[in-house]
Amino acid sequence: MSAPVVSEATASARRLSIVGPLQPEPPYPVNLKGLVSQGFGRGSKELGIPTANLPEEIAEAFGRQAETGIYYGWAAVGTRPEVLPMVMSFGWNPYYKNEKRSAEVHIIHNYEQDFYGEELRVIVTGYIRSEKNYESLDALIEDINTDIRVAQQSLERPAYAALRADPFITTLPVS
Repeated sequence: MSAPVVSEATASARRLSIVGPLQPEPPYPVNLKGLVSQGFGRGSKELGIPTANLPEEIAEAFGRQAETGIYYGWAAVGTRPEVLPMVMSFGWNPYYKNEKRSAEVHIIHNYEQDFYGEELRVIVTGYIRSEKNYESLDALIEDINTDIRVAQQSLERPAYAALRADPFITTLPVS
């Protein structure tokens, strides 16, 4: 089944500003952890939206319980104490015609440098939307920016905000 093609005119139209129930419901939250791996190099360069890729085996394990699409939640990297909001693209990324599924996490924060090889801890708290194809790079970027706003607003609800303090994500790796 191929993803619907989205034009710039329809990319963010009719999108909700908050998604999901008042509190996470099964299967959420889902905890994912792995070392940041080298991705396709598109996030920062082409999109201006850097991503940290989870290892392929983590993406495949997630795929056994989740459909492709855009997810939101919390993320922490390495020994940094900050727990930050994130959006994660899980799937084939039809605009780029990927041949394997990937889990690409955009942490909503401006980092000064890459953190390949560091531990990435993610709590997936909910689903934003299905994976789509786009007529243009601008339409893709517009939809990603809408996803970021939706994630931030959805995470402000108390039950979602409380997950920011979950020991899975706040426990720093032993170095």
